[in-house]
Amino acid sequence: MRLPNLLGHETMKEVLQQASSWIPLVQKQCHPDTRKFLCSLFAPVCLDDLDEPIQPCRSLCETVKQGCAPVMSAFGFPWPDMLDCNRFPPDNDLCIPPASIDNFVPVTREVPKVCDACKEKDENDNEIVDNLCKNDFALKIKVKEISYMNGDTKIIPETKSKTIYKLSGVTERELRKTVLWLKDGLQCTCDEMNDINAAYLVMGQKMGGNLVITSLKRWQRGQREFKRISRSIRKLQC
Repeated sequence: MRLPNLLGHETMKEVLQQASSWIPLVQKQCHPDTRKFLCSLFAPVCLDDLDEPIQPCRSLCETVKQGCAPVMSAFGFPWPDMLDCNRFPPDNDLCIPPASIDNFVPVTREVPKVCDACKEKDENDNEIVDNLCKNDFALKIKVKEISYMNGDTKIIPETKSKTIYKLSGVTERELRKTVLWLKDGLQCTCDEMNDINAAYLVMGQKMGGNLVITSLKRWQRGQREFKRISRSIRKLQC
């Protein structure tokens, strides 16, 4: 392979570190050429008689984007600017093409399930209060960073955007460096988090020292459901 690679990484340590964040997308099997496309960027082919690295063809980028961009969007990630397909050359003999139709093997995959915490629930006021009381914390947050670890989704909130509605068994000191976890988030989708810039109401429990999300809703000011939730929080008596 050639360094620096097509993404500007200059050392193997940097390549391995940055490539690891794309493993979840490969595991989603959103397109049969995903691995080929990413490998062409992170570990470009090096030939002695060529001064330039061999790039992926634009058509390879476009086919992978068509299959994988909707999956990324479902997890709150837009297709990144660094993978803008227009930066890659049109199909020619010196770029890596997508699989031909003759060699194309359809990928059979199950439709990903919705994460339990993200499922829509039609709750009345009493059920909302009951749900709040069952949980150890209720926070209104904006998301600073999302990553994956051991199959779980790791969510770091923006510190200044945090509003605390309920704490039980969780101290404010613990919340200063809050890390929230969505269990098995790599194996399910959360359409609620399509807008990474939105505010969210998250509720959850402290499990094994971690703050685990049991309910996540996009906060939409003025929406009837959130007026009810705000009213329920104000008169909360567990």
